[in-house]
Amino acid sequence: MAHVHHHHELQRDDLATAAQATLEKSGEQWTTMRASVYASLAGFAKPASAYDIADAVSKTEGRRVAANSVYRILDLFVGANLAHRVESANAYIVNAHPDCLHDCIFLVCDGCGQTTHLDDDRVTGDVRAAARAAGFAPVRPVIEVRGQCADCRRTLSDTVPAAA
Repeated sequence: MAHVHHHHELQRDDLATAAQATLEKSGEQWTTMRASVYASLAGFAKPASAYDIADAVSKTEGRRVAANSVYRILDLFVGANLAHRVESANAYIVNAHPDCLHDCIFLVCDGCGQTTHLDDDRVTGDVRAAARAAGFAPVRPVIEVRGQCADCRRTLSDTVPAAA
């Protein structure tokens, strides 16, 4: 049986407050730009690229924000556990429980792009153990499973004609 974490997912203001507290606890400042990037990232329903976030922040701020600046902030957020990078999509999602450190598993839908985050310490622990057994020092295992979400599978089955 897998050891799966279940978390109370923080929402909106509570999430931003927790993110700010986590970042400040790590010795970093919660600047206006960092708050804007975080709010933009949290506003996306699917993983967002640095360019998507830069565009959203630019519209909100009324001035052009460079993707390079957003990348630096996103790297800080990933390091502080405020966001996760979905490697296969070169995109980011907000971490809805920034006070919990663990490896993550992402289920990425090839149909709609929706990404679901799972915590399973047994699976990620096995990956770390296998890496160590091979003489490798794992730093940040990234596990992504590509496929189709239930909604896309349902939509696909609704559009496929039944066999005669």
